[in-house]
Amino acid sequence: MAAQRHSAGSGAVAHRSEHFVIAFPGYNRPWASWIARRLEAYRHTTTLHRWDPPRDEPLESAFADLLLSGSRVILVLSDWFFQLGPRREGEWNEVLRGYLRENADRFAAVSLTNRTLLPATTVLQPVDLWSVGAEEAEWRLLTRLGLPTNAPERTLGGGSRYPNDPPVVWGEVPLRNPRFTGREDLLMELQQRLTDAQHGMSACALVGMPGIGKSQLAAEYAHRFTPDYDVVWWIPSDLRGTLRERYGELAPELGLSVGTETGERIRVVREALRRGDPYGRWLLVFDGWDDVEAADVLLPQGYSGHALITSRNRNWGRTVDVLEVPGFQRYESAAYLMRRAAHVTVGDAERVAEEHWDVPLSLDQAAALLDETQMPVSEYLRMVRDTVTPLRGRAELEGYSDSSLTSWSIMINRLRAAQPRAVELLTLATCFAPGRIPIGLVHGVPQGDLPDRLSWIADDPTGWSRALDALVNYSVITRDSRGAAAASSGGEPSPRHETIHMHRLVHEVMGRLTTAEDRETYRRVVRRLLAEADPGQPLEAAQWPRYAELLPHLEPSGALSSTHARVQATVLNCLSYCLRAGEYVLGNQLAERVRLRWSEFLEPGSRRMLELTTQQGNILRNMGHFRTAYELDRSMLERLRAAGQPDENSLLTARNSYAQDLHYLGQYEESLQLQREVLETALRVRGPENYTTLTNRHNVALALRMLGRYAEAYEMDVETLRLRESLLRPRHAATLFSGTACARDLRLMGRYRDALARQELVVRLHLQVLGAQHPQTLAARANLVLCERRAGGPHQEVGRVMASLLEQYEQVYGARHHQTAVFRTDYANYLREHGDLDLAREYLEQAAAVFRDVLGPAHPITTGMLSNAGLVLQAAGERAEAMAVFESAYAGLAATLGYDHPWVLGCALNAARGRNFNDRLEDAAELSRDTLRRSRRSLGEDHPMTLSAQTGLVADLRSLRERTEADKQEDDALQRLTRTLGAQHPHTLSAQRRVRPYWDLEATMG
Repeated sequence: MAAQRHSAGSGAVAHRSEHFVIAFPGYNRPWASWIARRLEAYRHTTTLHRWDPPRDEPLESAFADLLLSGSRVILVLSDWFFQLGPRREGEWNEVLRGYLRENADRFAAVSLTNRTLLPATTVLQPVDLWSVGAEEAEWRLLTRLGLPTNAPERTLGGGSRYPNDPPVVWGEVPLRNPRFTGREDLLMELQQRLTDAQHGMSACALVGMPGIGKSQLAAEYAHRFTPDYDVVWWIPSDLRGTLRERYGELAPELGLSVGTETGERIRVVREALRRGDPYGRWLLVFDGWDDVEAADVLLPQGYSGHALITSRNRNWGRTVDVLEVPGFQRYESAAYLMRRAAHVTVGDAERVAEEHWDVPLSLDQAAALLDETQMPVSEYLRMVRDTVTPLRGRAELEGYSDSSLTSWSIMINRLRAAQPRAVELLTLATCFAPGRIPIGLVHGVPQGDLPDRLSWIADDPTGWSRALDALVNYSVITRDSRGAAAASSGGEPSPRHETIHMHRLVHEVMGRLTTAEDRETYRRVVRRLLAEADPGQPLEAAQWPRYAELLPHLEPSGALSSTHARVQATVLNCLSYCLRAGEYVLGNQLAERVRLRWSEFLEPGSRRMLELTTQQGNILRNMGHFRTAYELDRSMLERLRAAGQPDENSLLTARNSYAQDLHYLGQYEESLQLQREVLETALRVRGPENYTTLTNRHNVALALRMLGRYAEAYEMDVETLRLRESLLRPRHAATLFSGTACARDLRLMGRYRDALARQELVVRLHLQVLGAQHPQTLAARANLVLCERRAGGPHQEVGRVMASLLEQYEQVYGARHHQTAVFRTDYANYLREHGDLDLAREYLEQAAAVFRDVLGPAHPITTGMLSNAGLVLQAAGERAEAMAVFESAYAGLAATLGYDHPWVLGCALNAARGRNFNDRLEDAAELSRDTLRRSRRSLGEDHPMTLSAQTGLVADLRSLRERTEADKQEDDALQRLTRTLGAQHPHTLSAQRRVRPYWDLEATMG
């Protein structure tokens, strides 16, 4: 394969231009590209030629072909160059001493290795570029070629970085495999697909069966094309929590100012990558990412950046470009085997490759065994064919020959005889989940708690390293230095932070070769070390990376079935992490598995089961599965009540959860009654200054707010805020939550300026403490923009902020989450108010669909959304249709909430408006009088809702030509609006212009 590059233009100074052919192994493409780039800068022309002549072609003929162009040839020499083929040393020496010596004037060479090259390479006079800077390397290259070093350069735009210079950000890319073989066409096709992709859509998924080499191919791509990127970031993606945590860790590496909350970090990183600020050339590798559904909110986009995915899921084709990764071609298989096991001949290598179906992982293991034992290939083939394998019957092993699986068994037996400690560590590793394994955590377990076969770990660090080295040599694991590097902070790596990587197929095979007795012994060790590694602080965002690391190993270790109190506490802490970090789907799945296991040995009403139910209920509510949470909590409450004399604290916890369920199901009166009972009991049992009691107090205020009793809610929220500031701290998350609650109460009471002033401070504190993308901060920011809208802030700025916030809600929660639907409704109301009816209608329909699905058709919010839809219809001139919708919303909400609820009063305001616009003037006036009377009684004479009702009545009276009463009501309304909201507030100005008021539903759930 060759790519011709030509210089353009000529300098003012006479300069002799030459052409060079640069022959290189694919492994050294970055160097070849840099050499070409530098020569072109001096007005020479180059041809890049990836050189890997077929093994059956004589080397002399291959070198002769390079001279056909008539140009000088630059050979890029490295350890790889002399492994091409692979060919024996004698064949290389023969052609070096013969053909190349005779044509020495046509060949030049650069050396990229600090190892000793074949002695005969001296004929090429290779110039050493190993470990020198760019300027020195350029000078040495030009000098070796006999070219002037002071010739006028021409400026070349873009281009690759000097290969010895690392990228600005380099994150956890696996070490380059020195035995990587072949795959040249795949690598070049991958680069071509990423380069040619549409603007902003440069992503490609490598898909194929386990063990086919997807991750190795991605790692080689990252190393080979590193000079083309400023940022290279590797993200283990087989578990959503690990993916998100690792993704978020890129934020500080990019120098982005951001908090510790993962969702916020991801949003900021995606935006930075999209803009190309601070770096436009980036490569993100998502290794083992099978969850296609998460692509919309996680996959980065950007003009000059690339995303590379490895996956077993072929459904990626619906989202990104897909490149199928096949097995080795036969010559690649043979080359790999011969490169790893030097005593293997070409014929023998091909026979082994055929036996293993050219699957890279199987060949890797076979080559390791042949190399370590120096076993003749004939003996090896006899053993794998004659030995009965115990590894049949698992889907994970499909695509692997019987001989491949038998070979694993032979290798383990050999390793057990030569390095028994290595097998002990390997057995321990299989009691974790496959992938990244924090095996060094075993050093945190007291020696007395280790089984005899592992007791040596505590006092034999040399044996520890030797055992791991043996596993690496046999290609069973790879070492991962991330944990050690992070823990040592630049010092010596600690064994306690040692991490390894085990392929899922190796994990499966080794697990099948382990006896049940041994497996349970080592699972107990892993459970103990997971408990020892638990920070015990799942509410602290700084500890979330540790919980993300522990969580995938709970089930393989048997932790979910453990009766040990500390292990159970770790399981619950991992569940709490899922809740706090927003990993709701993962958390619910974990809770279901835990419930299944604990139900086998715990009473349904036990304290642990209550804790599990409470955690799962919280997760389900955050997911929008309100009915499921209700049934779960109701069942637990019934069990506790049926127990006779249940623990009062347990009963309190269960009743509080049940009351929250009632709230989300729209049963506001029932929720308030139960929350008050819970608070009364909590004050007696736990005391007024208990953390949970304060939460109960907050929940009572929430229930009052949902019933439209805003002043009462405000009194309780202010008291809760005062207590939290005193007992916790002003910057505690719970205190900030109370601050938002108070501002929301003020806004709903119509005290817009007071609400805005309070919420501005609360948001600043949220940003400082929790970060911009924390769910609680998002809610605070949403309340702030609503305060600004109600206070009459500049609508262009309000609109810009709302559009940005909606995008962030979608990134944090997803487009169909109920919290996103709540804010989408608020933004749609704004859009309708300012004339964008089409987008407003679209957003309202999307939100209404979510509410119908999540809450049901009879929920107050679902019913109230009809009134918002009616406003769009009315603005579009569809007056009859709008009136019908208004009347339906009014009747539906009145039936569930009663005629005095503020939402019902708002629907009545719109219904009267609809009647008036449809010439039902008497009906409109009658409804307006009733609405005004009820609003004065429920909300007070100066509340904006009351004044809107009064202004609406004025319009109806004028329509009926009752001008005297209309003037009287209008004067009173204008005075009150001016006094309470100000002369320049939009409500006041609209009333002066006799624009009929309306009401739009904020679809809040709290």
